[in-house]
Amino acid sequence: MTRYDDLRGELQASPKNWLVTGAAGFIGSAIVETLLELDQRVVGLDNFRTGHQHNLDEVLAKVGSERAARFSLQTGDITDLEACRRACVDAELVLHQAALGSVPWSIDDPQASHAANVNGFLNMMIAARDSGVSRLVYASSSAVYGDEPTIPACENLIGRQLSPYAVTKRINELYAGVVQDCYGFESVGLRYFNVFGRRQDPNGPYAAVIPKWIDTLVSGDKCTIFGDGSATRDFLYVDDAVQANLLAATTADSGATNQVYNVGCAEATTISALYTMIRDALAESDPTLRDRSPNHQEPRKGDIEHSQANIDKLRENLGYEPTHLINAGLAKTVAWFTATPHGATEA
Repeated sequence: MTRYDDLRGELQASPKNWLVTGAAGFIGSAIVETLLELDQRVVGLDNFRTGHQHNLDEVLAKVGSERAARFSLQTGDITDLEACRRACVDAELVLHQAALGSVPWSIDDPQASHAANVNGFLNMMIAARDSGVSRLVYASSSAVYGDEPTIPACENLIGRQLSPYAVTKRINELYAGVVQDCYGFESVGLRYFNVFGRRQDPNGPYAAVIPKWIDTLVSGDKCTIFGDGSATRDFLYVDDAVQANLLAATTADSGATNQVYNVGCAEATTISALYTMIRDALAESDPTLRDRSPNHQEPRKGDIEHSQANIDKLRENLGYEPTHLINAGLAKTVAWFTATPHGATEA
């Protein structure tokens, strides 16, 4: 039995009131799904800029009517402090996922990224503090490591951030520390590495690589690799991002708060190897894909060349243990996208 196994039983025995921001998004909807499966009471907040109602519809249908009745949705924007305050009423714990989460998007529109990721974050911290929330867990990013060459990345060694998005996430970490030091309001930051899984949006110019490539291959087109394919990433299946949030929110060790933690699988996969795995998985049902090769373009501005998490701190302090390495996570992800009509086609 892992600490997460124990926690799931504890939560079912003693349900809590949760607020999940960005609830209609890919990670947010996975968190909502797990919390409802554990018989928790959940409020979701979303402005639907990047989230989708069909994500929540799928979750509520999956968990059944009795559990779905424990969920309520508020439509609002975290850049509006009053919307944050309304969402925090009666919340015991906040899992803050709402953000504009794309490096290229932040380079194209740094003001929008700053408004959502910094101003929105501070609004949520203030609202949660003032509402008597006991703890806020927030999504940070491996992008904060920037040009730090240490691989695998350790939490205490960060370099120069390479994009506005990375800067916004680093500011969040600094604000969280100051708020806890000044006001005693507990928070935990989670530096996500490359999260993937069911309900991740494959559409638009800022789509993440895994859903985008699945959609592209299923559509009969060629995928694009930026660079020669030797760049590496630590790919994290979404259920393990959920695990980290729940462990961070509920730890009884106050010394584990006012901290940031890497959330990954501690394994590095090249972009070329990722492409091959996705193509070969899809080729199981469409053999014509086996010889499909990608296009290559110049590397994008702001992208980190190599990324891999050291997760020792998360394991030791919070009891985290990955449940899905990339092969297992990809198998579930490909199965979901190919079985779900809107998974590979709907915006």
